[in-house]
Amino acid sequence: MTNSPLTPGIVPGRLPAEAYCYNFADHEPALDRHEARVAADRCYFCHDAPCITACPTSIDIPLFIRQIATGTPEAAAKTIWSQNILGGICARVCPTETLCEEACVREEAEGKPVEIGRLQRYATDVAMAKGQHPFTRAPRTGKRIAVVGAGPAGLSCAHRLAMRGHDVTVLERRAKAGGLNEYGIASYKATGGFAQKEVAWLLQIGGIEIRTGVELGRDVTLDQLTADYDAVFLGIGLAGVNALRAVGEDLSGVENAVDFIAELRQAEDLARLPVGRDVVVIGGGMTAVDAAVQSKLLGAENVTIVYRRGQEKMSASGYEQDHAAQAGVRIIHNAAPVRVLGNGSAEAVEFAYTSEGPNGLTLSSETFTLKADQVFKAIGQTLKGAPQGLEVAAGKLAGPSGKVWVGGDCAAGGEDLTVTAVAEGRDAAEAIHAQLMG
Repeated sequence: MTNSPLTPGIVPGRLPAEAYCYNFADHEPALDRHEARVAADRCYFCHDAPCITACPTSIDIPLFIRQIATGTPEAAAKTIWSQNILGGICARVCPTETLCEEACVREEAEGKPVEIGRLQRYATDVAMAKGQHPFTRAPRTGKRIAVVGAGPAGLSCAHRLAMRGHDVTVLERRAKAGGLNEYGIASYKATGGFAQKEVAWLLQIGGIEIRTGVELGRDVTLDQLTADYDAVFLGIGLAGVNALRAVGEDLSGVENAVDFIAELRQAEDLARLPVGRDVVVIGGGMTAVDAAVQSKLLGAENVTIVYRRGQEKMSASGYEQDHAAQAGVRIIHNAAPVRVLGNGSAEAVEFAYTSEGPNGLTLSSETFTLKADQVFKAIGQTLKGAPQGLEVAAGKLAGPSGKVWVGGDCAAGGEDLTVTAVAEGRDAAEAIHAQLMG
């Protein structure tokens, strides 16, 4: 994303230099030792804990919280990592308010759950600071597996396979490993280069080689991989972006929210990152919220999220919606874009109010217009780059070779959550191991 003569309203440096450091600091600081012990003491340590069921990776939450309460956070971290090897980043980005914490008995009884996410972060941060990897490899099996995609699913799969004694080659099309964790989440959720630190820590298991700049279909084919390796895991994510399907979406200033977030995540100097004065984000998920909030933090004066359905249908959690509102973002529901207005570059977006009935969404004749020099599309991503004819189903064999597994966002029914991708990668690794070892 670069400023050009066609986008005069999109400029860098809207704020004083010191404001960027403050705005993009860790939005939820870590617990210290005393705070963690106090938070852990609130847990009932339920025998039949609903929080475990609500966790996509089935972490034994009462056990790791008890380990924190008894002063052994390193043991707590190992409990977490045995189920979720990316527990550090998940503690930062998981919508715990709609998963484990929503199921917490304390939430039911008092309206305030145990702070499971923050406790998970405390344990994993303490253990990672020690620098020692908690798992060792089994004896080498001589089996070689290719993992395509170094996102949460691919990394989780690679680690579990390496731990079982297999040799793993990870092929990643981008310059860095990490996938969504590195390129797709709000900068203030994972500060200090944490995503890369966690990748480096994960690789301490040994037996994993990561090759960046390698893209499936361009540099290597699935047939080549199935010929050269004993098994293949595809965790290629969702590289395509849905079209707005509104007149004027090709105007300058109309961009994909995922590209904006990725550029922000890789920016060395946020003061040089251009942003509009009036920003409109179209969508209702986490990507929409992350793009909107970060636009505001970069200095945009007016930021509005517009979603075509009602608030209850937004995939962004209530917590994230509240966070956006607190950051000064306006959220409009039940409105769909009709056209982007402008002469060469975006100047405004016209919306029509919507209603939902038996026949789906209907646009009314009543419209309104929002001023916008920058428009972000956050209306979902699509599968792109998958080999033709491949049956894409999470955790299952795909294709005629019987050697291919799939997981993460690229899989049918993917939930667009880091923690779900981790679970699918882990489970696929166990399935691959079981098949290879008979």
